[in-house]
Amino acid sequence: MEKGDLFIISAPSGAGKSTLCNRLISMVPNIAFSVSHTTRPPRQGEKNGRDYFFISQEQFTELVAQDAFLEWARVHGHMYGTSRKHVMELLSNGIDVILDIDVQGATQVKAKFPSAVTIFILPPSWDILEERLMKRKSEDRHAIAVRLRNALDEMEEVANYEYTVVNDRLEDALDELISIVTATRCLTPRVLASKVDMAKLRPHPDSWFLT
Repeated sequence: MEKGDLFIISAPSGAGKSTLCNRLISMVPNIAFSVSHTTRPPRQGEKNGRDYFFISQEQFTELVAQDAFLEWARVHGHMYGTSRKHVMELLSNGIDVILDIDVQGATQVKAKFPSAVTIFILPPSWDILEERLMKRKSEDRHAIAVRLRNALDEMEEVANYEYTVVNDRLEDALDELISIVTATRCLTPRVLASKVDMAKLRPHPDSWFLT
């Protein structure tokens, strides 16, 4: 069976990464979102098991000891980790997987999966990034300040990613993201492994033009 591809998507908080990933999954077949584990509390409207697996620091530490994470890191003062078992099961079943992870996690995963496709989502400007974070009203000014300081460091890593999508107009950014997935699925090794039987592209020995 054809194996799925791994897509690593990173962005500073407020760039619209979660919205883009959710829209992508709703529109493109055979692609799944890897739900991360986190120690941070859920925001309004978030559901356990859909947006994140919300666990305690003690539970997270235990999973780290069990080597249950493909990658994990402390981000904005909270722990985040990607389930190794879940990702490997999806990929082995031929399903593409999106990892919504920070630049630390991306470095870890890329070292283990060199063929993973890396995508960075940028805001169109710093002012718009700050405005989006303030409009969320899900965190106090101190928490937002932490995210903005981290954003400065995160955006310094954009040159290490294969693709960059600027999320100015959501629909345009979504089109670009879908194009990256589609192009990856059209890479020759994947097409030959899943969509084409080369034997069927050979003429019969008695074909008219061979005689």
